[in-house]
Formats: sequence, structure tokens, C-alpha cells
Amino acid sequence: MTNQTLYLQTKPSRLFLKAALPGAISMLVSSLYTIFDSMFVGRFVGTTAFAALGLAFPLVIINFALADLIGIGVSVPISIFLGRKEDKKANNYFTCATLMIIITGLLMGALLYLSASFFMKLMGAEGELASLGMHYIRVYALFSPVTTMTFALDNFLRICGKLKTSMVLNIGMSVGTVLLELLFILVFNWGIIGAALGATIAMFLSTAVGLAFFIKGKLQLKFVKPMFSLALIAQIFKNGVPAFLTNVAGRVFSIIMNILLLSMGGEAAVAVYGVTMTAGGVVEQLLYGILDSMQPAIGYNYGAGQKKRVLAIEKCCLSVGASVSVLFAVVFFLFPTPIAVLFLEDISLLPLATHALRISAFTYLFRWIGHAIQSFFMALERPLPSMSLSLASAFVFPLLLLAVLSPLKLNGLWLNYAVTAFLTAILAVVLILKLKKNLFLQSKTEE
Repeated sequence: MTNQTLYLQTKPSRLFLKAALPGAISMLVSSLYTIFDSMFVGRFVGTTAFAALGLAFPLVIINFALADLIGIGVSVPISIFLGRKEDKKANNYFTCATLMIIITGLLMGALLYLSASFFMKLMGAEGELASLGMHYIRVYALFSPVTTMTFALDNFLRICGKLKTSMVLNIGMSVGTVLLELLFILVFNWGIIGAALGATIAMFLSTAVGLAFFIKGKLQLKFVKPMFSLALIAQIFKNGVPAFLTNVAGRVFSIIMNILLLSMGGEAAVAVYGVTMTAGGVVEQLLYGILDSMQPAIGYNYGAGQKKRVLAIEKCCLSVGASVSVLFAVVFFLFPTPIAVLFLEDISLLPLATHALRISAFTYLFRWIGHAIQSFFMALERPLPSMSLSLASAFVFPLLLLAVLSPLKLNGLWLNYAVTAFLTAILAVVLILKLKKNLFLQSKTEE
């Protein structure tokens, strides 16, 4: 089955199963490696190391943000070009983006390595806590030129219709991470450095295998002589900025949260925040896997003028996203203690962690709405509404709520994400109703 047949002719519900299921499995396995990463550090290295992981991880994600901007930003025009059968343009965008990601990975890695100590001090970390966080960051920084390609290659493989290949690579990377971390932490006793090293080596190997498929030249996207232009760079950045803002603004807010948590509750509060973020990361990864997997299909159909199919595919995304999110919200609310036990060596923190998880569960009653609609806007090259949702969800609403909920102390911090998700959902619905009306009007005009 060719990509044109898969994306343009397959019934939307069947297409969703073919495209989204491998993506969901990939991200589920990826989220499991994140859980094991946190669990190994929290249970076998200690509470201080787990708190250091919580402080350092937002900076690691920021390191990936610029590469994600390019990878996501280029995936949209590539899908649309292929839908229009403009393969030469698609290949040039693919080649230029790959080079841009490698260069930015090198620069961002160097910057992160040199600034690791500064950021630990900025967040208020001292002594062993600061030292452990700095070591974790610097391992990721050293591997940055290669590992930043990992998630972009995942997008490129899916665009080429290699959905199962993408899934297998993600599963291999996750399993490799778990095995390497077990070796480095339990056998070699390398502590938090072993955790970072296990993940980065697994990413490196996954990236090498993924690149090999494209280097052989047998996929739809091929490396060609790059022809950069201001228009090309501008289009990539225009489409990728919403995701970039989500990553950076969200992680900047996480840094602010960590500073407040350290001041209000010390290492214990930071560790509990790490539990809520790791558990919530499973939902985030699943949603990302489902929605990101459907972006090429939406782009293909939009490029081919099949707007009714675009809307039908988005309805599938919304319904499945809702089911996944609500299910996890129920699990977090009913079973918080077994979840917290996975990550915390110090059982005295369990009451606080249980309380925080129950509050955070309400986040996922609404989170899926903003995610699904923002992904839809990105697939249609609608950067303004996508950017509005990104900024509102990742920074504007959370920052405003810090002030509004401050009288509640730690409870206000735990509530922040749930209220943010609710406000973002309202904004997303308003924006999508306006766009949906315009798309229906266009479809009737074309008919």
C-alpha cells in the first residue's frame, strides 16, 4: 500500500488504527522507559538523586526544544508537499532540516554543558543536590548532536509510511534504555550518571539505525543536495514555533515551580512533584503518540483538498484522546499510593505524594482537548491559533494561576495544572469551532 493510498483513500477510522496504534504503542513504551528511569533513580540511588533528576530534566527537554522545532516544523510542509506530489520540494526540506538539527544540537549541547552549574544555583540547589543535577545535564549535553535527531527521525519515518519501523525503533530504544540503566546503576553503581548514560546511548543507537534507512535511499524521502532559502527556514520556524514555545515555556515554568517547591517544601516537595510529572508523562506521551502519528494523514488530505476527510480524522483523534485521558484520570485518583511507591524510597513522603497525585488527576479530564486541537492546527499550517494555545497552556495560564492560587501554598501548586488544562480547553474549543466553520464553508464552495 502506497502512502497516497494509505492516507488519502483508507477509511478514516481504519486509517486511525493503522497510523495511531503504532504511534501510541511507541510512546507508551517510551513513557515506560521514563518511568523506569525515574524508578531506578528514586528507589536505588535515593531521594536526593530523584529530586536532582526533577530539577535537571526540564533543562534536558529545553535542549531538545530547538531540534523539535525544526523536526515538527518541517514535517507539516513535507506532508503537504507529498500530498500535492511535489517530491523534490519535500526531499529538499527533509535534507535541510536534518542538517539544521545536527548543527543546533551541537550548539545547544555546548551551551547546556557550560551552563549546567549556573542553572542549578539559579534554582536554589546546593551541595549534593546541585552536583547530581549538573552531572545528569552534562551527560545529555555531550550526546546532544546525535540524540536531538531521535524524535525528528520518528516523524520522518511515519511520513514515509514506515509506521511499524518507527514503532520497533522506539520499542528498541526504550528496552535498551532500561537494560543499560540496570547495568550502569545496579551493577556498575554509577548512580544518576548511569541513568543519563543509559538513556543517551540508547537514543544514539536508535538514531543511527533510523538514519541508515534514509541513507540507503529506499524510502520516499531522500537526501539530496541541500538548497537553503529564507522562505524554507521561515516556513519551518513558523510551523515549529508553537511546539517550541510549548516545550520551552512549559520547562521554564517547571523551573519556576521547582524554585517555589524548594522554598516551600525542600527536596521532599521537589521529589513529589517529580512523581506527579512522571506519572502524568505517561498520558502526555500516549496523547503525543496518537496525535503526532495522525499529523501526516491530516497534512496529506489537506494538501490534496480533502477537507471532509480532515475533519473525520480529527474526530477520531478527539474521541480516542478523551478516552485515554479520562481513563488515566480515574487511575491516578483511585490508586495514587501504588503509583507513588514506585518512585519514592522514603515512605514518609507517601501521604504528600498521594495527595498531590489525586489533585493532578483532574488535569487529565481536560488536557486532551488542548493537545488534540493544537496538533490539528499544526497539521493545517495554522501557526497563530496553535501558538496561542501553546503559550496559554504552557506559560500564561500557569503563571497567572501561581498568583491566584498562592494562598493555598503547596495545594495551589498541585492545582495549577488542572485549572490550566480547564482554561486551555475552553480556549481551544472556541478556536476550533471558528476553524471548523470555515473549513465546512470551503468544502461546500469547492463542491
